[in-house]
This record gives sequence, C-alpha cells and structure tokens, in this order.
Amino acid sequence: MKAKTARLRQSATIEDVDYRAARGLDKSMFLKLTSADWIRRKHNLLITGPCGVGKSWLACALGQKACREDMSVAYHRASRLFTALALARADGRYAKLLKQIARVDLLILDDWGPETLTSDQRRDLMEIVEDRHEAKFIIVTSQVPVDQWYKIIGNPTLADAILDRLVHNAYRIELTGDSLRKRKPAQPETARA
Repeated sequence: MKAKTARLRQSATIEDVDYRAARGLDKSMFLKLTSADWIRRKHNLLITGPCGVGKSWLACALGQKACREDMSVAYHRASRLFTALALARADGRYAKLLKQIARVDLLILDDWGPETLTSDQRRDLMEIVEDRHEAKFIIVTSQVPVDQWYKIIGNPTLADAILDRLVHNAYRIELTGDSLRKRKPAQPETARA
C-alpha cells in the first residue's frame, strides 16, 4: 500500500539494478544504500548524471525499498512540486502542503534543475529542506552536477543555507555514460492504412 501512495514514477526494484551497465554505478556503495540504514541515519542522497543513465529509476528503486521497510515515501518531479506549491500558496493550502511534505520519511525530488529558481521556488526549497534537516531525508536527482547547484538556486544567502543542509550529510552517486534508453530495441511503427 505504501508504494501506491508514494506514486513512484517507475516500478523499479533494487533487485533489478543492472550493475553491468557502463554508467559508473559503484555496486558496493549502492548495496550499502539498499540496507536502508542510511535512511534511519537521516542522510540525503544526491544522484547526478546525464539524461537516460537511470537516475530516476535508481531513486524509485530505493523509494520502493523504503516502502517495503514500512517507511512513507513521496515522489515529486521538481517542476511539478514547485507548481503545486505556487497553486497552494494562491488558494490557502500552502502550510498544509508543506506539512504533508515534511511528514513523509523519504522525499524524492526528481529532475531538479537546470533552470534558475524563482524567489518563491527558492523559499519553497528552503522550507522543504529546513523541515527535513536531520529529521527526514531527501533523494535529489539532477542532470546538473552538484557543484553547479549554487548557481541554480540563484540567491547566495539562500543557496548557502539550502546546500549546507542538503549536501553536507549526503551520499552521492555521480553517473556517467550514454543513455540506457538507446540500448532498448526501437518499437516498430504501426502500419498506416
């Protein structure tokens, strides 16, 4: 049931991770993350790399594992979460939505960046990160390397505060390589009548 409420984007499992794929995934570190001990210690996880190397899939596999460990999980694409927060701010549900986000054990913030955040988005991200700091944890996936996140946040003071809380206790997976989607056989076009 927890996996259904998590609304994970992919039906991925840790048992199905392909360690042979040429993407720089450290098998021993990932297996350490599958123990869910890092979750109990409230560490964050940052997964970066180019498009198609499996960032979202790995995050969802870990999210599914957390669900099996009886933890609550919420998956959000970053752009859609910021849109939902803007709508909630406009109709008076903002505090309630922030409370819901703060309550889950694991927040997966998928596909963060590369656009510079607006002032409202910066404040939203600060609220989310502050609510979760040393209490709950976050998995962030991004095509943008962590050393460029400061620029994406935009405001130096908020960037310092957000990244200090998000990055200092985080495990990092930095994937490389070509898109794994290229390995899948192309679907034949349907015949036109």
